[in-house]
Amino acid sequence: MVARFAVEYVYTADTAKRDEVRPAHRSFLAELQEKGRLLASGPWASGTGALLLFDFEDETALKTALEHDPFAEADLVSRVRITEWTPVLGSWVAAG
Repeated sequence: MVARFAVEYVYTADTAKRDEVRPAHRSFLAELQEKGRLLASGPWASGTGALLLFDFEDETALKTALEHDPFAEADLVSRVRITEWTPVLGSWVAAG
């Protein structure tokens, strides 16, 4: 059984390094999407962080995966907030 998680990244102010690492970060996320783990991701319009939605068995497995995000490895994320989320309406909700 999988759980759904909303993850909020808060970025450091180093935009030049973030621009440099972004292709590797997006490749990492694309791999998670191909595996059915990542549902959606994208930066805040302000550029100060991002929202990512995942399906993982548990929070520990998610945290382990996020440790390998090139943004995390390059110390470009100053804060990560992980919240288990239970959507009740929308296209991700199974009919039943």
